[in-house]
Amino acid sequence: MENSKKVFVVSSTPRKDGNSDVLCDAFIKGAAEAGHTVDRVNLRDIDLKFCIGCFACQKSKEHLCVLKDGVNELLPKMQEADVLVFATPVYFYDMAGQLKTFIDRLNALFPRKNKFTDIYLLAAAADTANTAMDGTIKGVTGFVECFEGTNLKAVVSALGVTGIGDVTKTAYMDEAYNLGKGI
Repeated sequence: MENSKKVFVVSSTPRKDGNSDVLCDAFIKGAAEAGHTVDRVNLRDIDLKFCIGCFACQKSKEHLCVLKDGVNELLPKMQEADVLVFATPVYFYDMAGQLKTFIDRLNALFPRKNKFTDIYLLAAAADTANTAMDGTIKGVTGFVECFEGTNLKAVVSALGVTGIGDVTKTAYMDEAYNLGKGI
Protein backbone atom coordinates (compact mmCIF):
# COMPACT_ATOMS: atom_id res chain seq x y z
CA MET A 1 0.00 0.00 0.00
CA GLU A 2 1.43 3.34 -1.07
CA ASN A 3 0.44 5.31 2.05
CA SER A 4 1.21 2.48 4.45
CA LYS A 5 2.84 3.60 7.67
CA LYS A 6 4.86 1.84 10.33
CA VAL A 7 3.15 2.09 13.69
CA PHE A 8 4.83 1.27 17.01
CA VAL A 9 2.50 0.70 19.98
CA VAL A 10 3.65 0.67 23.61
CA SER A 11 1.21 -0.84 26.12
CA SER A 12 2.17 -0.07 29.69
CA THR A 13 -0.55 -1.79 31.66
CA PRO A 14 0.53 -4.49 34.09
CA ARG A 15 -2.89 -6.15 33.58
CA LYS A 16 -3.24 -8.40 30.54
CA ASP A 17 -6.47 -7.39 28.81
CA GLY A 18 -6.67 -4.30 31.01
CA ASN A 19 -8.65 -1.37 29.65
CA SER A 20 -5.73 0.45 28.04
CA ASP A 21 -4.52 -2.88 26.64
CA VAL A 22 -7.90 -3.47 25.01
CA LEU A 23 -7.84 0.07 23.58
CA CYS A 24 -4.51 -0.91 21.97
CA ASP A 25 -6.19 -3.91 20.38
CA ALA A 26 -8.88 -1.69 18.87
CA PHE A 27 -6.37 0.89 17.61
CA ILE A 28 -4.18 -1.86 16.12
CA LYS A 29 -7.16 -3.51 14.43
CA GLY A 30 -8.09 -0.21 12.77
CA ALA A 31 -4.51 0.51 11.70
CA ALA A 32 -4.02 -3.01 10.30
CA GLU A 33 -7.30 -2.86 8.39
CA ALA A 34 -6.14 0.44 6.88
CA GLY A 35 -3.02 -1.34 5.59
CA HIS A 36 -0.47 -0.11 8.11
CA THR A 37 2.26 -2.28 9.64
CA VAL A 38 1.99 -2.46 13.42
CA ASP A 39 4.58 -3.49 16.01
CA ARG A 40 3.56 -3.74 19.66
CA VAL A 41 5.44 -4.08 22.90
CA ASN A 42 3.85 -4.87 26.23
CA LEU A 43 6.07 -3.38 28.90
CA ARG A 44 4.95 -6.06 31.37
CA ASP A 45 6.87 -8.53 29.20
CA ILE A 46 10.28 -6.86 29.49
CA ASP A 47 12.59 -6.43 32.46
CA LEU A 48 12.37 -2.63 32.39
CA LYS A 49 15.05 -0.87 34.41
CA PHE A 50 15.11 2.76 35.54
CA CYS A 51 17.25 5.28 33.63
CA ILE A 52 20.42 6.01 35.60
CA GLY A 53 20.97 9.41 34.02
CA CYS A 54 24.44 8.67 32.68
CA PHE A 55 23.64 9.96 29.15
CA ALA A 56 25.95 7.34 27.63
CA CYS A 57 23.16 6.75 25.10
CA GLN A 58 23.61 10.26 23.78
CA LYS A 59 27.41 10.24 23.87
CA SER A 60 28.15 6.90 22.23
CA LYS A 61 28.30 6.46 18.46
CA GLU A 62 25.60 3.77 18.54
CA HIS A 63 23.25 5.77 20.82
CA LEU A 64 22.45 2.71 22.90
CA CYS A 65 21.66 2.45 26.58
CA VAL A 66 24.19 0.84 28.91
CA LEU A 67 21.38 -1.05 30.65
CA LYS A 68 20.69 -4.46 29.17
CA ASP A 69 16.97 -5.10 29.54
CA GLY A 70 15.55 -5.22 26.03
CA VAL A 71 14.98 -1.51 25.45
CA ASN A 72 17.91 -1.27 23.01
CA GLU A 73 16.22 -3.83 20.74
CA LEU A 74 13.11 -1.62 20.59
CA LEU A 75 14.89 1.61 19.70
CA PRO A 76 15.38 0.89 15.96
CA LYS A 77 11.71 -0.08 15.63
CA MET A 78 10.67 3.18 17.26
CA GLN A 79 13.18 5.21 15.27
CA GLU A 80 11.83 3.81 11.98
CA ALA A 81 8.15 4.11 12.93
CA ASP A 82 6.05 6.85 11.37
CA VAL A 83 3.62 6.76 14.28
CA LEU A 84 4.11 6.11 18.01
CA VAL A 85 1.24 5.08 20.26
CA PHE A 86 1.47 5.11 24.05
CA ALA A 87 -1.24 3.31 26.02
CA THR A 88 -1.53 3.56 29.77
CA PRO A 89 -3.82 3.15 32.70
CA VAL A 90 -4.10 6.34 34.73
CA TYR A 91 -3.06 6.03 38.37
CA PHE A 92 -3.37 9.01 40.70
CA TYR A 93 -4.05 11.31 37.73
CA ASP A 94 -0.88 10.38 35.86
CA MET A 95 0.49 7.73 33.50
CA ALA A 96 1.48 4.36 34.90
CA GLY A 97 5.01 4.23 36.29
CA GLN A 98 5.91 1.63 33.67
CA LEU A 99 5.28 4.12 30.86
CA LYS A 100 7.11 6.95 32.61
CA THR A 101 10.10 4.66 33.18
CA PHE A 102 10.03 3.61 29.51
CA ILE A 103 9.78 7.19 28.26
CA ASP A 104 12.75 8.14 30.45
CA ARG A 105 14.72 5.36 28.79
CA LEU A 106 14.05 6.87 25.36
CA ASN A 107 16.89 9.36 25.82
CA ALA A 108 18.72 7.21 23.28
CA LEU A 109 16.29 8.38 20.59
CA PHE A 110 17.08 12.03 21.14
CA PRO A 111 20.32 12.22 19.06
CA ARG A 112 19.02 9.83 16.38
CA LYS A 113 17.29 10.70 13.12
CA ASN A 114 13.79 9.53 13.95
CA LYS A 115 11.04 9.06 11.42
CA PHE A 116 8.05 9.44 13.75
CA THR A 117 5.98 12.59 13.63
CA ASP A 118 2.56 11.61 14.98
CA ILE A 119 2.07 10.39 18.52
CA TYR A 120 -1.18 9.05 19.94
CA LEU A 121 -2.17 8.46 23.56
CA LEU A 122 -4.67 5.84 24.68
CA ALA A 123 -5.45 6.23 28.39
CA ALA A 124 -7.97 4.60 30.70
CA ALA A 125 -9.01 5.84 34.14
CA ALA A 126 -11.51 4.82 36.79
CA ASP A 127 -12.23 8.48 37.51
CA THR A 128 -14.99 10.17 35.52
CA ALA A 129 -13.73 13.77 35.75
CA ASN A 130 -12.43 15.25 32.49
CA THR A 131 -9.40 16.55 34.40
CA ALA A 132 -8.37 12.99 35.37
CA MET A 133 -6.22 12.78 32.22
CA ASP A 134 -4.45 16.14 32.58
CA GLY A 135 -1.29 14.76 34.23
CA THR A 136 -0.97 11.92 31.74
CA ILE A 137 -1.44 14.22 28.75
CA LYS A 138 1.08 16.69 30.18
CA GLY A 139 3.64 13.90 30.69
CA VAL A 140 3.33 12.62 27.13
CA THR A 141 3.34 16.19 25.81
CA GLY A 142 6.70 16.67 27.57
CA PHE A 143 8.10 13.78 25.52
CA VAL A 144 6.56 15.12 22.30
CA GLU A 145 7.99 18.60 22.81
CA CYS A 146 11.53 17.17 23.00
CA PHE A 147 11.34 15.89 19.42
CA GLU A 148 11.17 18.57 16.74
CA GLY A 149 8.48 18.03 14.14
CA THR A 150 6.36 15.73 16.30
CA ASN A 151 2.88 16.32 17.63
CA LEU A 152 0.39 14.71 19.93
CA LYS A 153 -2.08 13.87 17.19
CA ALA A 154 -4.95 12.55 19.31
CA VAL A 155 -5.88 11.24 22.74
CA VAL A 156 -8.47 8.66 23.73
CA SER A 157 -9.47 9.55 27.29
CA ALA A 158 -11.43 6.53 28.47
CA LEU A 159 -13.03 7.70 31.70
CA GLY A 160 -15.03 5.70 34.22
CA VAL A 161 -13.53 2.28 33.40
CA THR A 162 -12.32 0.37 36.44
CA GLY A 163 -12.61 -3.39 36.06
CA ILE A 164 -10.73 -5.41 33.48
CA GLY A 165 -12.59 -5.10 30.20
CA ASP A 166 -15.02 -2.37 31.30
CA VAL A 167 -13.91 -0.29 28.32
CA THR A 168 -15.27 -2.91 25.91
CA LYS A 169 -18.80 -1.73 26.77
CA THR A 170 -18.08 1.88 25.77
CA ALA A 171 -17.76 4.09 22.70
CA TYR A 172 -14.05 4.49 23.53
CA MET A 173 -13.43 1.25 21.63
CA ASP A 174 -14.80 2.75 18.43
CA GLU A 175 -12.82 5.93 19.06
CA ALA A 176 -9.56 3.98 19.34
CA TYR A 177 -10.41 1.81 16.32
CA ASN A 178 -11.27 4.86 14.19
CA LEU A 179 -8.04 6.63 15.18
CA GLY A 180 -6.06 3.58 14.08
CA LYS A 181 -8.01 3.33 10.86
CA GLY A 182 -7.55 7.04 10.17
CA ILE A 183 -3.78 7.38 10.46
